[in-house]
Order: sequence, then structure tokens, then C-alpha cells
Amino acid sequence: MALSDEPAAGGPEEEAEDETLAFGAALEAFGESAETRALLGRLREVHGGGAEREVALERFRVIMDKYQEQPHLLDPHLEWMMNLLLDIVQDQTSPASLVHLAFKFLYIITKVRGYKTFLRLFPHEVADVEPVLDLVTNQNPKDHETWETRYMLLLWLSVTCLIPFDFSRLDGNLLTQPGQTRMSIMDRILQIAESYLIVSDKARDAAAVLVSRFITRPDVKQSKMAEFLDWSLCNLARSSFQTMQGVIIMDGMLQALAQIFKHGKREDCLPYAATVLRCLDGCRLPESNQTLLRKLGVKLVQRLGLTFLKPKVAAWRYQRGCRSLAANLQLLTQGQSEQKPLILTEDDDEDDDVPEGVERVIEQLLVGLKDKDTVVRWSAAKGIGRMAGRLPRALADDVVGSVLDCFSFQETDKAWHGGCLALAELGRRGLLLPSRLVDVVTVILKALTYDEKRGACSVGTNVRDAACYVCWAFARAYEPQELKPFVTAISSALVIAAVFDRDINCRRAASAAFQENVGRQGTFPHGIDILTTADYFAVGNRSNCFLVIRVIRELAAKALHNLAQQAPEFSATQVLPRLLSMTLSPDLHTRHGSILACAEVAYALYKLAARENRPVTDHLDEQAVQGLKQIHQQLYDRQLYRGLGGQLMRQAVCVLIEKLSLSKMPFRGDIVIDGWQWLINDTLRHLHLISSHSRQQIKDAAVSALAALCSEYYVKEPGEADPAIQEELITQYLAELWNPEEMTRCGFSLALGALPGFLLKGRLQQVLTGLRAVTHTSPKDVSFAESRRDGLKAIARICQTVGVKAGAPDEAVCRENVSQIYCALLSCMDDYTTDSRGDVGAWVRKAAMTSLMDLTLLLARSQPELIEAHICERIMCCVAQQASEKIDRFRAHAASVFLTLLHFDSPPIPHVPHRGELEKLFPRSDVASVNWNAPSQAFPRITQLLGLPTYRYHVLLGLVVSLGGLTESTIRHSTQSLFEYMKGIQSDPQALGSFSGTLLQIFEDNLLNERVSVPLLKTLDHVLTHGCFDIFTTEEDHPFAVKLLALCKKEIKNSKDVQKLLSGIAVFCGMVQFPGDVRRKALLQLCLLLCHRFPLIRKTTASQVYETLLTYSDIVGADVLDEVVTVLSDTAWDAELAVVRKQRNRLCDLLGVPRPQLVPQPGAC
Repeated sequence: MALSDEPAAGGPEEEAEDETLAFGAALEAFGESAETRALLGRLREVHGGGAEREVALERFRVIMDKYQEQPHLLDPHLEWMMNLLLDIVQDQTSPASLVHLAFKFLYIITKVRGYKTFLRLFPHEVADVEPVLDLVTNQNPKDHETWETRYMLLLWLSVTCLIPFDFSRLDGNLLTQPGQTRMSIMDRILQIAESYLIVSDKARDAAAVLVSRFITRPDVKQSKMAEFLDWSLCNLARSSFQTMQGVIIMDGMLQALAQIFKHGKREDCLPYAATVLRCLDGCRLPESNQTLLRKLGVKLVQRLGLTFLKPKVAAWRYQRGCRSLAANLQLLTQGQSEQKPLILTEDDDEDDDVPEGVERVIEQLLVGLKDKDTVVRWSAAKGIGRMAGRLPRALADDVVGSVLDCFSFQETDKAWHGGCLALAELGRRGLLLPSRLVDVVTVILKALTYDEKRGACSVGTNVRDAACYVCWAFARAYEPQELKPFVTAISSALVIAAVFDRDINCRRAASAAFQENVGRQGTFPHGIDILTTADYFAVGNRSNCFLVIRVIRELAAKALHNLAQQAPEFSATQVLPRLLSMTLSPDLHTRHGSILACAEVAYALYKLAARENRPVTDHLDEQAVQGLKQIHQQLYDRQLYRGLGGQLMRQAVCVLIEKLSLSKMPFRGDIVIDGWQWLINDTLRHLHLISSHSRQQIKDAAVSALAALCSEYYVKEPGEADPAIQEELITQYLAELWNPEEMTRCGFSLALGALPGFLLKGRLQQVLTGLRAVTHTSPKDVSFAESRRDGLKAIARICQTVGVKAGAPDEAVCRENVSQIYCALLSCMDDYTTDSRGDVGAWVRKAAMTSLMDLTLLLARSQPELIEAHICERIMCCVAQQASEKIDRFRAHAASVFLTLLHFDSPPIPHVPHRGELEKLFPRSDVASVNWNAPSQAFPRITQLLGLPTYRYHVLLGLVVSLGGLTESTIRHSTQSLFEYMKGIQSDPQALGSFSGTLLQIFEDNLLNERVSVPLLKTLDHVLTHGCFDIFTTEEDHPFAVKLLALCKKEIKNSKDVQKLLSGIAVFCGMVQFPGDVRRKALLQLCLLLCHRFPLIRKTTASQVYETLLTYSDIVGADVLDEVVTVLSDTAWDAELAVVRKQRNRLCDLLGVPRPQLVPQPGAC
């Protein structure tokens, strides 16, 4: 809005909470000049097709697209770019493919800079007419690959039509042979133009430009204009917008007619205007679904209207004296303002008759203001402005009145939007006289807040945006004294829109309009101060806009919280009663917003009262207190907690309960507390019935409400709970932990975690036992990952609530219960549950890591002696494993926990294994600079832990899973990091032996565990292929190879998992490099797989054995190698098993391994 004369269309909001400044004016010059020159110079080398041609085209597009926002930067370079390309086109030796490529480049430049600027650079001498005409004639209109060539040639031809010589002079002697006549240039151009007006590509647009330049020539209009208009109107009348071909033809005709009536002289076009208008009426374009046809119809109608009216500048128009912003600001700094009197003169030809077609034109333009598409409304608005500038004052005022009729609440938002655009155009042109401002400002203020419900959503964004555009236009159009009576209303409305409108486009448009008024008018109160706080970019951030500057209803309620502290009396006496009256509105969203606002206003008033040690009731009268108390019961009585809107009501009332409890409302012992408790319990119990997208928000609201409610209303004495309430609440909540619904377990787990310390006193062991049971994985509830996650969160929160106290296991964390808590948390570090949502166990592991960190830091601050060495070691190892696994965000979280525990020094965590080495590997100074989400930064650091014996097993286990993952970057960087480590220990047999032993231990511990074994086989394939264990191949039957072979056989035995079998084949192939019995057994396994039941496995085995034999030439003797390779390559391994088995047995004989024998099935005859 602030940067152009046209408003934003009011499209969908694009929120960018951390949005950087736009790059619209970031460039200063065409920086790729040298690269572009080189690119154009290479066209002769790359035109032949293929990748080089596409790369050159794409690179040129990328360069040009950078200047889409600032195309004027290309202007100094357009001429040499065009000359380079036209040299290719005009070179007779250039092949057709090179010419077409040159025109593609020309089109890309035209697309960015616009054809109007580009046209004047085309050669347009007399000598250019026939060559260009011949080039156009030689084109194939049906070749869809070369439409850019035809488009640019038609534009070029349109420029040559501007030569100031009669075309007949170029024809020469048209008689070529007796009885034959050559077609004149004039006829040829017209024939080309007409043929391209009905094509389906962009050449149609260029043909319309050509027609407008050609038909309006003095020598052509006499003989061809009537004929062409007759042809175009016939085509228009015969075509239907209900067919695709009809739409194409109508588009071409309308474009051509609009261009002709735009560029032609009035006296030439006037005789045909009425006929064209009648034909246009018969086409019934407003009924078409084609936006472009309706827009072109409106465009042509306004051009016809301007043809009917004499071109003149209305003498009665409003003229502002000083339109210079700099001069206006200078006058303001000197304490002056321009007082040039407005001179309104009577129209000299007030009595002139207005042609009869004008009324029909204006009527159609007014209808266009209500069109369903913005581009049509915008075109109609410009037409209204242009037409009014040529009308007598009285008729122009009637037009203004008709535009104001659009602002009726019987009209749609489309009419309001079109009306705003028209008013802005009239104002900008000085056609909206000051006498009309009273009526206009009234409707614009309504438009600034226009919002209409349409089912589940609302419309009006475009109307509010256009209303801001009107305010922006008025700032430029009128003297300050003309707008002075309306300054207060306009400025207030713009500030409210800039700060509180829910749409980013409207907030920015209002800010831009306010800024324009401050600069141009100089009469807006506190203008500079407001702009400093709520500038164009500040209002782009919704949260910042609603909260600092003063989903939307929640933010609006919080904004009222801030405002209430600035105007407490007004909020208590005016705002709150109004909000209370809206809490039972039939509109769901109004109820929701008003309840949230009541909660926030009440809490804001409490905070003000608390500063002066006064109760909140000093600010609220008895009626307001009763109104707040009755909200829940009124909603319950009307059954508004049920049905579709019940979710919103539950969330809103839970927020109300929390805020009223925090505000210490005098409700202790009141029956409303039981109602609130029922709502919280019922909400938590039926979370599974709430839609998934709002479940978390409602659950959090209910838990927060419970915590505040218990802290305020269930305390008997300071630090003491009412025994009856404590018994009932904890017994009920513990029972719900065994509910068969997972979401119910989640809710009540978090509810137990939110209980205040006095309610847990004496019942801590019982509560912790119940929550530990929730975190335990059993076959019945293995899929309940979310309940385990929330159970862990509850345990951690309870520990923070009760603190650490020696010898009191039922009141606080102590030596007697800390090991049980750690055991529950650590057991969840092995939760790798998966379902249709993926690795849901990761939620549990993340919660476990956070809980372990919180508990450990809590103990370290108060009683570090409770942290045992074996517990600390297991924590650090488990977290290190998570820091080396494949999911980026969980890896980053694990690294954060690991480094927090390592660097904590208030006091340091005791018993951290290898603390000194860890502090060298992960210095405190590097913590903030490393992005653990990025595999390229994370894996090189985490693999360094492989050198520390305590961490080696867990880190290697995590790396194995990452190496066998699916994400390319994770696989690449984890593999590179592991290879770098192994490369460093190649010269250390002891370190390599320790590493290989750990790898085998992981394999043995996770045998038949698909999560680990398949990635482990892939890892083994990588390390064997890259020669990481070459040192072991010097020893026959090395223990590592023997044990690895045995484990691989167990892993793939009877397996039907194709991925596992494929990985196993690769490992067996890698193991043939180990000499001795290991090699023979590996070859035997591969021979067995050559007769596997799956054809894919047989084919893959044969292929990989073939490659292996060629790689390791010493596996078989040279005398049989050729025969073995021939059998492997020539056999159809996906054929029947009986055929394949013969070839397999032949291979066994050649390789020197025993033939496998078929084992009879038990019970077979």
C-alpha cells in the first residue's frame, strides 16, 4: 500500500512472526552485467539442445527474476543486451534453433521490464519492415515450443508500423507475372494480425498491440478500420464464452478493440463506438465465469465511454495547492500551513448534451464495481474515475452518489470493496469535492471495520484494506483544512486498524495510510510518536502488534489485559459489564472471546489491586463479581459444553477458572468451586472426544486451571490441605490412571503433576507409584506413548514441587525414593515404540531426558550425595546415545541436556564419567555456536566420544541407527564421521580390537531386533567395503570374522524381510575377504541365497557375488574365474528353482564349497 498507487488485493494473510525486511529495494545496480554478457556470447555454442542450453536459459531466468521488483535497474543495459541478441536474429547464417533461443532470451527480458519500455529499442527503420514481416510469415503458429519467437516478432512488427511513410510506397510493382498480383504489405500485416488474434498462446496479446498500432495509422484507417472492426465484431458475436475456443477468440477481439479505442483518435473511433457498445451488450460478458473476459469487457466499455466524451480536464475539479511532501513538511516546521483558497469554476459547457451511450457505460462500470474478482472491480474503479473527469459537475456528483450506494449492508463485501476503490480514484483525481467528504468519511469509517460472517469464516479483509487505501489517497488529495473536521475519527480508526486488525495486510495498509496522513496533512495528533511505535514493519508481527504495541481472540483478550491496567476504572465500569453481557451470545466465537476477555480483565484488575495490598473486589462491584461467578453455571444450564462449540467453551472457562483463582476471588466454600472442579474433571476424562488439533490446548488449560484452583480454594491452613478433599481428589485421579482411554491417562497424569505441595503431603509415595505404573510399557498398552510421556512430565513436576528433604519419603524426594524415580525415568530411555505416526517413542525419550535433567539438577543444588555414580553414568550414556541418533530435533535436545549436565557448576554434577576429557571435547565456549540439528555439525563432534570407553557402546549404537537411516544428509555425515574415527585408529590394534568387540556386542545384544539389526548390517557393509578391518584379513579365521559370520547367519535365518536379506548379502560378500574357513562359510551362505524363494534375492546375490569376485581376485583360482563369472552373468536367476539349482550346484563345485542339500519337511512321506 505504502509503496504503490494500488492497494493490496486483500489476499490470504501471510504471517511472518520473525519476518525480515523485504528485499524490494535492496539492489542498487545490475550486478550481473559481466556474467550476462558472457552468457549471451555463448549462445552460439549451446543452442543445439541438451543440458547446456537448459542451464543457460535457467541461469538467465534466475538473473532476471532478481530484478522483478526493480526492473528500472536494467534500463542502462537493455540496449547492448538487445543488440547482442538481434545480431543473432539478423544473421542469415544463424540456424533456426539459435534464432528461437535468442527470442526466448528477449522474452525473458521483456517479461521483467515490460514490453512498453522494451519496444522502443527494436530497430524500426523502413528497411526493417519487410525482413520482420518475412520472419513472422515463416513462423508456424502451431509450434508450441517457439511461441516466444512469435510473440517478440509481433511486438517488433508493431514498432515498425510507426514509420511515418505510407505503406503503399513499400509495395513497388505488385504485378509479378501476367495474371498474378502480389499481396500488399498492408494486407499482409492485417492478415497476420487477424490470424494471431485467435491463437491460444501469448502471441495473441502481441497481436492486439500490433492491431492498435497498425489500424490507427492514417493510411490504414481509411481503408481498413471499418473492415477490421466489422470482422472483429462478427467474431465476437459468433463466439461463446462457454467453450474454450470461444473464450480464446473473444479474448483476442476484446484486447484488440480496447487497444484501438485507447490509441486511436477520438474523431476516427467515434462513428463506430455506439455499434461496438451494442455488440458488447449482446455478448453478456458479466455472466461469464472467465475473469479475464469480464475485465477486458469493463476495459473496453470505459474506453468507449471516453470516446463518447470530449477529452478535457474538468474545470470544476478540486485542486490542492501544494502537493510536495518536502514543501508541506517545511511549512509545518515553520508553524505555517498552506492556505491557498479553493477555486471552483463553473463548467464552460455545462449545457453540453451528454451522449446517450454514456449513461449505459457508467451503469456497466457501476455493475463492474460489484464483480466477484478484484481485477475487474479495480478496472471498473479506474473507469469511473476517468469518466467522471470528463462529465459536467452535476452528472459527476450523481456518479459519486451511485458509488456511495455500494456501501449498503444489503450489498456484498465485493460491492464495498469496489466502492472503496472507486472513491479512492475519484479522490486522487480531485473529482470528490469537499462538500461530499461528510458522506464519504462516514462510509469509509464503516469500511475500516467491515467484517461479515460467512459460515465458519468471515470476509471483509479486502474491504478494510481498500478503505485504508482511500485514507491514503485522501492524504495526498486534500488540503489539511478540508480534512481537519474528520482528523480525530480517521486517525483513531486507522490506529485501531493498524494495531488490532487480525490481517497483516490490513494492519500494514492502515499503518501506511496513517504515515501518509502524518506526512501530508500534519494534523494527526501524536502522529510521529505513534508511527515510531507502530510502523509498517512493527505491525506485521501479530503477537507484537496485539501485546507490545497495544489465533486472534486469545491475543485480543491479552491485549485487553494490558489496556485494563492503563484504564482500570473504565475497564471495571464499562468494559467488563459489556463483556459479561456477551458471554451468553448465540454466536459461538463471541461467547468464546468475551469469556477469555473477562478472565484477562479481572486478572489485570487484581494485579493492580495487589500492588496496593488491596483485594480485587475494590475494583469490582458486587454485580460484576456475581456475573463472573455465574458464567460456568449459565453455560452448563444451557448445555453449551456439549456439541461442536463445547471444545471452545471448555477451554475458555478453564482459562476463566485459572485467572479468577489467581485473582483470589472470594469464592471459598462456594458451590461454584464444585462446578469448576466438575468441569476440569469432565474435560480431562473426555479428552479422547476432543479433536486432535485443539486437544493439547484444552488439556493445558484444564491442568493450569486445576493448579490455580487447588492452590487458592483447597488449602485449609497455610501448607495444610483439607483431608477430605485431598483423599477424594487423589484417590479419584489415581484410579483414572488405569482408564482404558490413553488421553484420559494423559490428562489425569498431568493433573497429578500440577497439584500443589500441600495436597501431595503424606500421599507422595502413592502418587509416584501410580505415575510409575503409567510410564511402564506393557503388551496391553504398548501404543500409549503419549500417556507415558505425560506421566514422565508429571513425575518431574512433582519432584520440583515437593523438593528434596532427608528422611521424608511421603513428603519429598529423598534417599528412600530417589532410586525408584530414577529407575522409572531411565527405563523410558529405551522406549522405541512405533506406529502409523512413526517413532512415537521419541516423545517418551525426550520427556525422559528432560525429566532426568530436571531431577539431577534439583538434587545437585540441594543434596548431590543422592546422585550415585552408576546412576550418573547411565544418565550420561543414555543421553549421549540419543545425541547420536537420526532424528534431528531429538538429537539436538539430547545434546542440550548432555551439555547442560556437563557444564552445570552450581555445584557440578558428581560422578560424570570422563569429565576432563568431555570438557576438552565440548568446551563451554562452543555450546552456543554448534547447531546440533545439523548432521554436518553434530556427528563429527559426537563421534569423538567413541574414544572414551564408558560412552563407546551407547554412542556406537546411536551411530549405527543413524547410518542405517533414510535421510541422505544424516547417512552421509554419520558415515563420514565414523570413517574418520576409524581411520584414526587403524594404526592402533588395541583400539580397533576394542571397537570391533563393541560392534559385535551391539549385534549380539540386538539380535533379531529389527530397529537395530537392519541398520547394523548396513553399517557392517559400509565398514567392510571401505576396508576398515583390513588389518584383520592378514590373520586366517580372525575371531572378529568368525563371530560376525555366526551372528549374521542367526540374524537372517528364516527371515522374510527383504531389506534385511539384501543387507545380509552385502555383509557376506564383504566377509569373503577374510581368509580361511570364514571365506568358505561366507561363500556357502551366498550359494544358499542363490536358491532363495524370492527371485529378487537370487538376482541380487548373483550380481553382488559377480562384483565381489572381480574385486577380490584371489578368492577363486584364475583357471575357473572366467567360468564362474560366465555362470553368474548368463544364468536367469529369476527362473524356476529347479533350473536355478543346477547352476547353483555347478558354482558350488567351481568355488570349492559343498553343495547344499534339501532337508525333508517333518511329516513328509
